[in-house]
Amino acid sequence: MKKFLVISLFITLPLFAQLNKTGRGVENAFLNGNSVPVWINFTGKDLQALQKPGFEFVSAKSLERRAKVAPEGNLIDFTDLPVNPAYISVVENIGVKIRRVSKWLNSVSAELTIEQLREIERLPFVSEVQLVAKWKTVHPEVNNEIPLLQKPLNSVANDTYDYGNSLSQYEISNIPAMHNRGFTGQGVVIGVFDAGFNLLSHEVFNNLNILAAYDFVNNDTNVGDENDMGEGSHGTKVLSLIGGFKQGNLVGPAFNASYILAKTENTDSETPLEEDNWIAAMEWADSIGVDILTTSLGYLDFDPPFQGYTWEDMNGSTARITIASDLAVSKGIAVFNSAGNEGSNSTRNTLSAPADGFAVLAIGSVTATGIRSGFSSVGNTIDGRIKPDLMARGSQCVVVSSINETGYVTGSGTSYSCPIAAGAAALLLEANPQLTPAQLSELLKQTASNSASPNREYGWGIINIDAAYNALTGIGNENSPADFVLYQNYPNPFNPSTTIKFSTKSEGIVKLSIYSVTGELVYEILNNFLPAGQYSVQFDASELSSGVYFYNLNINGFSQFKKMSLVK
Repeated sequence: MKKFLVISLFITLPLFAQLNKTGRGVENAFLNGNSVPVWINFTGKDLQALQKPGFEFVSAKSLERRAKVAPEGNLIDFTDLPVNPAYISVVENIGVKIRRVSKWLNSVSAELTIEQLREIERLPFVSEVQLVAKWKTVHPEVNNEIPLLQKPLNSVANDTYDYGNSLSQYEISNIPAMHNRGFTGQGVVIGVFDAGFNLLSHEVFNNLNILAAYDFVNNDTNVGDENDMGEGSHGTKVLSLIGGFKQGNLVGPAFNASYILAKTENTDSETPLEEDNWIAAMEWADSIGVDILTTSLGYLDFDPPFQGYTWEDMNGSTARITIASDLAVSKGIAVFNSAGNEGSNSTRNTLSAPADGFAVLAIGSVTATGIRSGFSSVGNTIDGRIKPDLMARGSQCVVVSSINETGYVTGSGTSYSCPIAAGAAALLLEANPQLTPAQLSELLKQTASNSASPNREYGWGIINIDAAYNALTGIGNENSPADFVLYQNYPNPFNPSTTIKFSTKSEGIVKLSIYSVTGELVYEILNNFLPAGQYSVQFDASELSSGVYFYNLNINGFSQFKKMSLVK
């Protein structure tokens, strides 16, 4: 009887009745089209697969990176397990063509008709059907490929490299000073996701080390322009800002790093299909062993008639691309994303996902004089977190031409400030490969120009990568490593309390804080002026869940992190 009643009810529902498995906007999307791109979310996975060795899921490089943030023996978790192939088969047998499979989100993306949606909703292993998001790319200035005619600037006499006209865009973040120390990104793997990369034959890329490249729009290995969907001039300019090298013209911060390139945006499309490409690319890059990701795309408004994310969704937990970004950070990947080019609003944020992520570093733009660019998006997130996180030069940046192999042009946008920030961070990671994303974030924030009073327009301010290096090594601080000792907590692992000891030979403001592996501040134990001496602090984690945490001690601007494990 119950089965009959359920089936009868389904049959008598209006065509667009809201069912409990249908996410926001899905039903309305069918009002203007025959098919709609959606995520189909599943329940459960085969947990026995966790017993398999980690190298069956990701590369050794990925496992090595994850070891910085996860306990030994737990480098692979539920999100790494494959989606149940039986679920996929059932969906395909309905006549649905699968577009992308996401093991992290335990989902597949596909285009459904309303009839297929009704069948999918009845499957017991389907938990929800949600829209796939697309962002309409907005650039604050149109770049008409006007060549640079002005006389190149001279680099500072003692600089190792000749930056030409690109000097000022890097100098504002002290990147040449790090180059002078010998840091150029060597050994760091950087992922760049964009709308493709044309003219990789440009002179600035002659020595660029590209480990892997894939076009997730057209499903091939050519990320340049072909007779297919998408145009790659934007990605070319972004890549030049972080990895380009041509003496006298443009010297990017991390020109000796290795790169993974992913084409994720279809610039020809008017349908919301890019979010799933980005998530697929993220899982792919993780499996290879990416350390840092820079992406100058954002997801806010769908093209009509599809309903999109709004400023009210910028809470770190609604947009699927944001959820995936924070997952990436939890696996040891530092994620940098443009804050957005939506300008300022006095009453609300103008962010675009995934810049709202808890652990994502949202990068805003400043001018040559350090003033916030008028187009740069502002925070805060709906749940009150400060965004953007950091700033870098994004106005009138020197970038490569996408039509002339020896040409250079200028352009503006948070699309350009983001790769500069990520490239700067790569230099710090080269200096200390064991830095976790949380540690990297803290070092960048505590040494940025607005660290004393972060706000919704500048965040913690303009990156000063040389100052971050000094904080990392103790150079230039009265409180040098010899005068400053942070001990390993004991016991470790612990439940529910542990002891943290430290000593200092200098008086000053002492901050002792606890961070999650995603970089979220979860508890502040101390924030007081203390005299020189030895100290022992009890930390009770009764209200926290099991997992890996970092404790950070900051005295007079010098900072140290250590890892601890809470096991309940």
